[in-house]
Amino acid sequence: MELRPLDSCSTCPVEFAMNMISGKWKLLILYNLMTDGTVRFNELQRRLDTVTHRTLTRQLRELESDELINRTIYAEVPPRVEYSLTDKGKSLTSILLSLQNWGLEHMVE
Repeated sequence: MELRPLDSCSTCPVEFAMNMISGKWKLLILYNLMTDGTVRFNELQRRLDTVTHRTLTRQLRELESDELINRTIYAEVPPRVEYSLTDKGKSLTSILLSLQNWGLEHMVE
């Protein structure tokens, strides 16, 4: 693939992608959904132990708005909400795995 300069009227594809996944928790949310499939809200919050309820809710809503995750609400008492990757979200798998591998390589340094 050839890198090409962008003219002033173009939208930068890297900027577009970064806008969708920027935020302290989004990549970790996507990674957890990639590795475990469908996950409930409280389980995500336990795994991301320092994230606040409000921040996690906001990040999940943004990911849902960008069509990277599905939010499924079950009409039960108490209510149950589950999150999973959409096909668009699953298309980030190779990127997430590359980040994981890069982290594994450089964590020991």
